[in-house]
Amino acid sequence: MGLSALGAGLSALKANQQALDVEAHNVANLSTDNFQPEQANFQESSGGGVTLSAQGLSLSRSEGGTDLAKSLTNSLTYKAGFQLAAKVIQAADERIGTLIDISA
Repeated sequence: MGLSALGAGLSALKANQQALDVEAHNVANLSTDNFQPEQANFQESSGGGVTLSAQGLSLSRSEGGTDLAKSLTNSLTYKAGFQLAAKVIQAADERIGTLIDISA
């Protein structure tokens, strides 16, 4: 665990923050006419981290817009992912500090 874990943790932190932003945008526009909510999609990046893309959901006229229960559940999931990524960063930082102390 070292720099690669730090990089993966940082990318996960950023992706989860962006996913939270997507859900906040969906909830903020809950009552907006003809609003098409977006969905956050996580992808593994080539460097071992994660990236996020958001795409509009294609809904039929009968489905309506934002599903509040789903948005709130997603928000809780993304919050937990954010907190976990922060712990990975903290652990990587402690390991790097230990390695620096050993070599000094």
